Amino acid sequence: MELAITKAKARLSELVAAAQDGERVVITKNGEPAVELVRCKQRKRKGGFDFDKWEATRRRMGIKDAPPEEAKAMREAFHDAALSRRVLGLDD
Repeated sequence: MELAITKAKARLSELVAAAQDGERVVITKNGEPAVELVRCKQRKRKGGFDFDKWEATRRRMGIKDAPPEEAKAMREAFHDAALSRRVLGLDD
């Protein structure tokens, strides 16, 4: 895809999306190629939670799920509107 800089201004989001999809995007100035938009190398995302690794660790350590009654009580406590106040020690 090749566009004049004046038209590229109005379609920048579209051009960025095209470049991210691997399309060649050239912006021209006075009819001559000025710049080419290219996709950046994707960085490995840091952080997050690896649920598969967590589950494997639980199995390896022999950790079982909580009994249904206990799990229900934990869910109810978690959805309690005042939970964060208690956890933060803001209850009077």
